[in-house]
Amino acid sequence: MYTTQRQIRALFWETFPDLSRKTIPDHAGTGRMYTIDTRCTFVDFVDALHRDGEISEKLANSVTL
Repeated sequence: MYTTQRQIRALFWETFPDLSRKTIPDHAGTGRMYTIDTRCTFVDFVDALHRDGEISEKLANSVTL
């Protein structure tokens, strides 16, 4: 069972090493965010971890890439 956001992010990048780590300006223009393919894959990944009981609902709702 995973308990920290850091563990989730590390597992994500380990599971998907070929995904783009390129960042682009966010919609407000005040920061950076990952490309849509990377963000969508991360959301699906977190959802699957939660459904499989690997992470808590609280962690699934708060983890960010």
